[in-house]
Amino acid sequence: MLQPLAIVFYERLMPGSQLVNRLQDLNYRVLVLNQADRLVATVQRESPLLLFVDLATPGDVCGTIATLKSTPTTAHVPVIGFAPDNAPGLLNEAQTAGANVTVNETAVINHLPQLIDQALHVD
Repeated sequence: MLQPLAIVFYERLMPGSQLVNRLQDLNYRVLVLNQADRLVATVQRESPLLLFVDLATPGDVCGTIATLKSTPTTAHVPVIGFAPDNAPGLLNEAQTAGANVTVNETAVINHLPQLIDQALHVD
């Protein structure tokens, strides 16, 4: 059986590497990206089940989320955005951009299975 693919976009070692390890523990294949300019093309090419985005990465990360959500070939991919515990503004901005779920970085590690279920939930 094939493992589902999750793309994790981050530049900060913590919590990015922790998230990758937790996803692998949950039997996901993980593709790591650290270049925002390659994110849209990679999501289009790889068709992941999930996309995790570190919102504290420099650059217009929320603009990239908005592009993904407005592009027909990538709009269906659930996006889970995470940010430092002291940056609620980033979480709000990501929700406005179209992220399916936004959480602080402590929660993304501690509640990962529940967050995945929430992101994949279809009404």
